[in-house]
Amino acid sequence: MEKHLIITGISKVSWKDAIVQAIAEASKTLDYLTSVKIIEQRAKINGDKISEYYVDLDLSFVLDRGRE
Repeated sequence: MEKHLIITGISKVSWKDAIVQAIAEASKTLDYLTSVKIIEQRAKINGDKISEYYVDLDLSFVLDRGRE
C-alpha cells in the first residue's frame, strides 16, 4: 500500500533547494519514500528580487505492514 503526503518546501536559494531540503527533512521521520511529484512552485518577492522559494510536493511512501 502506498500513501501520499502533501508538504511545502521553503528555501531562500532556489526551487531545487526547496525540494531537496523538503525531501531530506521528510526522510527523517518517514521511511520508504518512493517518489515525489511537484504540484506547484511559487515565490515571495521583496522589492525586485525573489526572497523565498516555495514548492508544494506530493510525497509517496510505502507502509511497512510488518511493523508493530
